[in-house]
Amino acid sequence: MSRCRAAQAVLLASLAVLVTACGGGPDGAGGTSQAAGAPASGIPDTAAIVQGVQKDAQLNAALPDNVKQAGLHLASNLQSAPNNFYAADGKTPIGYEVDLAKAIAAKLGVPVTHQDMAFGSLITSLQSGRIDLTMAGMNDTKARQAQIDFVDYFTSGITIMIRKGNPDGITGPDTLCGKNVAVVQGTSHQKFAEAQSTKCTQAGKPALTVTATDSDNQNQNQLRTGRVAAILNDLPSAVYISRTAGDGKFFEVVSGEPIEGGPYGIGVNKQNTPLRDAVQKALQALIADGTYGKILQAWGVEQGAIKEAAVNGGS
Repeated sequence: MSRCRAAQAVLLASLAVLVTACGGGPDGAGGTSQAAGAPASGIPDTAAIVQGVQKDAQLNAALPDNVKQAGLHLASNLQSAPNNFYAADGKTPIGYEVDLAKAIAAKLGVPVTHQDMAFGSLITSLQSGRIDLTMAGMNDTKARQAQIDFVDYFTSGITIMIRKGNPDGITGPDTLCGKNVAVVQGTSHQKFAEAQSTKCTQAGKPALTVTATDSDNQNQNQLRTGRVAAILNDLPSAVYISRTAGDGKFFEVVSGEPIEGGPYGIGVNKQNTPLRDAVQKALQALIADGTYGKILQAWGVEQGAIKEAAVNGGS
């Protein structure tokens, strides 16, 4: 399934050198090198789209006072092109989620700042009030809805990324039995891998060996060097990486429908319903006026577009 255009490709450097997440930030998070190499040319220029967003005075008035005064503090796990990752300078967050966050903030009439954080720390940071929002390719699920609220903004699902040429003969979830599989810690991918491992053993087949890390970059290096046979990742990231890493010569995506498809959600503290509702209305306005669609199209992920910014729409 094609989601990324060649003109929007991020050229990735050689994966021969192991790249890992840098420590030192909150909860051990920090800056990372983008997929073993900084992005070069080909990043879409979405500045005019975002700058064209007009402030909605009513939505601004409905915001909590602290957000009006300080703007939105949003955390992501900045490692997943084309969702959110670093530009060539290693400092500037970019991606379709980053652009959507900027557009939502512009509609609300406040600035937004991005913080890089380990995926597993995002929900607890929301709950503690350290951040206002999270937007990190997080699946809106009933289990997570018990902890935080979501404003849905995209539809995706789990897919399997493998080495080019499929040397391990992986054609779907059932062929992962007995294989080494990499996931990011705390994600739905890890939960699915563990469930699939149980399914394999119940069928009398070998279990999966699941390697959970805090970094997509680490997982890609492990796949590139053959230490794992597959990576479980969300569809936009897997397609983007497979089409750009090594000019498309390193990886490929197993064909078929996404596994456990569902919405991504912007996470909001359950006690902060005024902010949640303002974000939902801002996003719905961007969908209605076409800004949302233009951003997704610029990044080549328009097939994941939604028509309604639902609150807690996941299952």
